Amino acid sequence: MADQWWIYSKPVPADGRELWTLFLQCSCITALIGGLFYNWMFASLEYSWCLSTATAVSFSLLLLLTLLLVHPARCVFSMIMPTLGTKQGRQLLFSTCIMIAVVNITPNIISNIKTILQVIKCICKNSSDSLLNSTALLEKVSWEFGATIQETLNSIYKPMNGHVRFSLLQNSSLIYQKMHLAGEKISREFLSVEALVKDSMRVANRLAAGFFMLYLCFESTWYLKNYLTNLRFDNFYITRKLEHLAVDRKAAHLLVGSSKKLIRPTGLKLSWEEVVLCLVQAMLVTVALMLMLVVVAMDHFAFSVADTAVRRAAQFSTVPVTLSIKYKVEIGIMPFIFKIFGRPSEELLLGDFNRTYHHHLIFSSAHCTVSPPTPPNPSALLVVGLLFCILYATVFLETYARRLCRTIAASFFRSREEERVLYLYRKLSRRHRK
Repeated sequence: MADQWWIYSKPVPADGRELWTLFLQCSCITALIGGLFYNWMFASLEYSWCLSTATAVSFSLLLLLTLLLVHPARCVFSMIMPTLGTKQGRQLLFSTCIMIAVVNITPNIISNIKTILQVIKCICKNSSDSLLNSTALLEKVSWEFGATIQETLNSIYKPMNGHVRFSLLQNSSLIYQKMHLAGEKISREFLSVEALVKDSMRVANRLAAGFFMLYLCFESTWYLKNYLTNLRFDNFYITRKLEHLAVDRKAAHLLVGSSKKLIRPTGLKLSWEEVVLCLVQAMLVTVALMLMLVVVAMDHFAFSVADTAVRRAAQFSTVPVTLSIKYKVEIGIMPFIFKIFGRPSEELLLGDFNRTYHHHLIFSSAHCTVSPPTPPNPSALLVVGLLFCILYATVFLETYARRLCRTIAASFFRSREEERVLYLYRKLSRRHRK
């Protein structure tokens, strides 16, 4: 492995064998990166199959030529891998989480809301039918009541017309048409909002992903530029070359006295600044996790409400309505005479009407077309959970990822690393003399 890395990090291959080995290394790397790039474009960013394939193939060929011919480009590309464990890599993971929420969780919430609206529409339709039927019952009751009055009373006391007439809407198609139009309008609005949200978030996620990828390359290039031009940049590590230099010049005590300020790149020790930075980044990841949990909770809440609405609507029993009419007509016989003698007045029963009518209000029907509620997608939740676990891991591994970037740059530019080690040794010597 050391020999393979030595060939990969050399500026120019020494012979044909090393050139062939370098070509195989670059080919394997570009094939792997090309496959991941295609999957990222097609599955995550939702580009078309043709565009994803063409872009992945073109990117792989360009990357192969760049890695094979440009030595600093190999160094930058190698540093991109550990840079994924820093803030730039977390931004890419955040973008992926947002895209998963937009593609899988948000449409599920909207689908369950549409199911709730379908249940409400079904209840309104059936209840309106029952109300129209109840007005027909009232017409029947009034007609029978009026006919009874006309038949039982004498012509002297008979009213001119004993019927109570209702103006009924016999054709309910107008109500159904208006309800259907209202439901279609709500459905179109929901579909337009869903399409607008998905398209907007898809475009925003594509732009953010492209920006983060470019920024990731820029971050690695910026690190390499500072490493090559600034001897003080990220130069506070006790490396093997520094130890060998101090031992050769019999100044090993310099490293012992400066152990609090210098860090071994292969050790697990973190400085106070690095610990504070990890805690701040962990708080930011926690805030993003809380926001994602709110979206997930909304998904479960919408499913719970939709499932309850569908089950309760199917269990709605008919509501019995009882209409009782009691009508009694009596006339007193010479009441003033009986009042003079202090006796109760006798009354003559002219008519009696006592009937009970039954009706049922129906709120649900088996003929209603209600789409079943959609449960939350467990695979999407699992992927989001794994991504956030990786995010928390990158928070505490960011420091070690930066140290790995420095090790990669030192292996690619060995002469520059010797200059940096000599600069740090002289700096420690001057500090010790003071």
